[in-house]
Amino acid sequence: MAAFRTRPPSDEAARATVTAAELLEVLSGRAPTVPASTSQVRVLLVLEQHDGINLRTLADSLGTTPPSASRLCDRLESTGFLEREPGAADRREVRLRLSGSGRSFLADLRARREREVRAVLAAMPPVKRKALLEGLEAFCAAAATRIMGQEAAPGALLPLGPEAAEGSRPLGVRPA
Repeated sequence: MAAFRTRPPSDEAARATVTAAELLEVLSGRAPTVPASTSQVRVLLVLEQHDGINLRTLADSLGTTPPSASRLCDRLESTGFLEREPGAADRREVRLRLSGSGRSFLADLRARREREVRAVLAAMPPVKRKALLEGLEAFCAAAATRIMGQEAAPGALLPLGPEAAEGSRPLGVRPA
């Protein structure tokens, strides 16, 4: 895990950036996503919330092209985490669904990450834990408003690629 800074920068935005990076390190650094890459986990998270979407909608939500999204899906299908099925109305359209293995993988990944966060939170005074949660919730609400230009409804999809606002993910999608 990366070494944490003892003295964060004095600028509020810089402090928030450094602190958020450290939170992400706790979430991802100690709970590897193997056998799925980080990009593949993003696909699984979108499908968890929007099961049965088509490839174009998935690509749009990831901020990528359909061929790139298709390659990600190919790899996820080969690991047994994703299933493709023909659309009911148009058999040429393919619907993407999480498999039982994909759901189990996300549940396990989420549990490992939550254990890491619990260990860190346990070392914090209760009043600081409460302040952290309130701050993170307020940050997410403000980010949703800024990114979407309006308040985001739970489960709203936001773009996830290079065209998306830096650091955004589908708001309303629980992190793995």
